[in-house]
Amino acid sequence: MAKPDSSPLKARKLACRMGERVLWKRIDLDLTAGEQLGITGQSASGKTVLLRTLAGLEALQEGALWYRDRAVSQWPMPAYRARVMYITQRPNFREGEVEQVLRAPYRFRNHRSKTFPLDQARDLLSRLGRGKNFLRQRCERLSGGESQIVALVRALLLEPEVLLLDEPTASMDSAAVAATEAIITDWLTAATGRACIWTSHDHDQLARTCDRLQPLESPP
Repeated sequence: MAKPDSSPLKARKLACRMGERVLWKRIDLDLTAGEQLGITGQSASGKTVLLRTLAGLEALQEGALWYRDRAVSQWPMPAYRARVMYITQRPNFREGEVEQVLRAPYRFRNHRSKTFPLDQARDLLSRLGRGKNFLRQRCERLSGGESQIVALVRALLLEPEVLLLDEPTASMDSAAVAATEAIITDWLTAATGRACIWTSHDHDQLARTCDRLQPLESPP
C-alpha cells in the first residue's frame, strides 16, 4: 500500500469534450508529494480546463479522480477546494481593499477555525515587492500582476495541500516572478505532503520550477 501522502492527487483516463471537439482523453496523472509538475501543450489544448477539472470547478466528464486515496466525489466539495486550490491567470476580485480580500475566506465554514495571519501576509507581500500600504490598495485599481500577487498570497495563507497554478505569473514583472517561484518552493518544503501543478507559456519557467513535465496532447 502506498504511503498516505505519497500521491496526494491521482487521475485515471480523464477525457474532456467541448461540443464535437475532444480536447484531451486518456489523461493519467500521479502527483507526488513534494513535486512541482508542469502541464505543457499548445494554446487551446485545454490546460486550463484540465486544472479546473482537477479543482472540481468543471464537471468530470470521463475517468476517475482521487485525493488522498479517496474519490473526489466522496469529498464535500468545499472541503476539497480548501485543500486543492486553483489560482486563475486573471483573478477578478470584488471592490474593496486588498486586506479585505485576503480576510474574506476566513468567514467561510472551512476556514472559520483559522486566524487571519496578518504578519505572514505582510511578509509575503514584502517578498513580492509590495510594502505595508499595499494592504490598503483598492482591488479595482490593481494591475494584472498585482491581482495575481493578491491571489497567490490569499491561497498560501489558507495553507492548501495542492496548488493548481494556471499561468500564475503571466502578468507579473520579472522580480515578482522570481519571488513567486521562490515562495512556492518554500511553501512546498514547509510541510509534508504538499505539491503543485503549473501551466505556463514560459518554457524557461517550467524548466526552472518543475521536477517533470507532462504533455497535454490533443487527440488526432
